[in-house]
Amino acid sequence: MFRLLNIEFHKLKHNTASKALIIIYFLLLTSTALIAMIHFDFAGVDFHLAEMGIFNFPYIWHLNTYVSATIKFFLLMVIVSMMSNEYSNKTLKQNLIDGFSKKEFVLSKFYTVIVFALISTLFVFIVSLTLGYIYSDFNEPSIVFSDLEYLLAFFVKLVGFFSFGLFMGILVKRSAFAVGGIIVVYIVEKIVYLSLLWKYRDSNSDNDMTDSIMQFFPLESMSNLIKEPGTRLSAVKSVANQIGEDLSKDYSVHLTDILIVSVWTFVFIYLSYRLLKRRDL
Repeated sequence: MFRLLNIEFHKLKHNTASKALIIIYFLLLTSTALIAMIHFDFAGVDFHLAEMGIFNFPYIWHLNTYVSATIKFFLLMVIVSMMSNEYSNKTLKQNLIDGFSKKEFVLSKFYTVIVFALISTLFVFIVSLTLGYIYSDFNEPSIVFSDLEYLLAFFVKLVGFFSFGLFMGILVKRSAFAVGGIIVVYIVEKIVYLSLLWKYRDSNSDNDMTDSIMQFFPLESMSNLIKEPGTRLSAVKSVANQIGEDLSKDYSVHLTDILIVSVWTFVFIYLSYRLLKRRDL
């Protein structure tokens, strides 16, 4: 494992574009701290975002994992460009000549995906913990370390998404087309979602029926791991109650969603191996 990882990171070390994207990605992961600096007066009202409770424990675990997951495309570019470079630089064929099996080659990429996801999760943990201890109204350990399942969901989401990117990179060989392919899949899933809503429009539980089907789609299943945290904020709920809106819903991380994404991750890695095995290099 470590031998394979060492080879992969040696390749990344000599790729300027990948290094730049990795640095930008991890800088953005830590940039959530800048939210605390948003402070201004509006119509005589002192507005300080950090004092609105967004950094309170345990809410911060939900918020930061959700926000951090939105910038995963920067690291996706690194993943797909790794495969593009293997083809364009002929390093894939050279690795196989040097004794690499195709299974080892795919595993080396998958191990890299896991390492990136682990480091990303650690970054989010450190940033969230630091911001929480500075701004949170609750510092009891039982509260601080509750809801840590959002970190697990974040890790699983990144591994699944990057594995999808790895598969697309092997499938189409070009990083731009690989990213384009993922965008196409996203659009197709949204079209299917709207079609299901239309199909079940006369049902009293149309959304439930649509969601029960869409949860098995790859990108939708990854999205379901961490639901939007905005309506969970007490200030937002107070405003909603005043205008008669009910924003209550289930924000928890479900084992079912984790299992579905884990199955998709296995499928993507297995298909990557099968595709590489059958392809004449």
